[in-house]
Amino acid sequence: MWAVARRPKWIALLLLALLLAAVFAFLGKWQLERSIENGKPLPATTETRKSLEDALAPMRPVVDSLAGQKVRVSGTFVEGDTTVLTGRSGGGTYQTVGHLVVSGTGASLPVVIGWSDQRTAAVAGGDRLADGATVTVEGRLYPAESPDQDAYDKGEYSAVAPARFVNTWKQFDDRMYLGYVVADGSTAKAADLGTIADRAPTREVQFDWLNLFYAIEWAVFAGFAVFLWYRFVKDAFEREEEERRERLLSADGASADGAVLDRR
Repeated sequence: MWAVARRPKWIALLLLALLLAAVFAFLGKWQLERSIENGKPLPATTETRKSLEDALAPMRPVVDSLAGQKVRVSGTFVEGDTTVLTGRSGGGTYQTVGHLVVSGTGASLPVVIGWSDQRTAAVAGGDRLADGATVTVEGRLYPAESPDQDAYDKGEYSAVAPARFVNTWKQFDDRMYLGYVVADGSTAKAADLGTIADRAPTREVQFDWLNLFYAIEWAVFAGFAVFLWYRFVKDAFEREEEERRERLLSADGASADGAVLDRR
């Protein structure tokens, strides 16, 4: 068979097959690198505290890379706009959300101040900070929640939903941060509330299996290109062998017929 494979026609076809295999192998390598690259965790920049103005502008959504970002913001809590939520994780039966008007931008920001197991204490904690004084809040920034996430029960809400606050806050000038801040212990202590249990977000590595599948697929294509050349050569060899056997049989048949005629 290898005598057939060494012919110029099949050598040229082998070079073409190897070229295709190299292209497929390159594409497979690229897909494999993509699967590894996509699986890398996001850089842990959330632990470097930023001012809210540097991290987020009013009316802009909080992107995934900012979720859990440590921020510092100064402003004034609005009297009468304290909201109490229930059914949330992080501590307590009730969590207090204050309406902070941010200094400099004048935009509104929901701040989860702290928690209490008593509703009256939760409301009092928010009112304690709404004394007209400018306060500085440190905590973590999170994307706004939707009212659809509310676990509504007997007039109680659970979501930190700016889309709902625009209808319940008394003082609002239509400019809002599309996210909220969970305050740390210093703000909770000032409000005489428990501190919300909050921690740095995890950055899980998720391997991109789709790109890995594509990488394997390209490797199969590369092998198939060489295998296809092998099958072509083998088929040509077997066809020539079959033709050679037919010629020999024909020659043997003609010789036998000649011998019979000679005897006659």
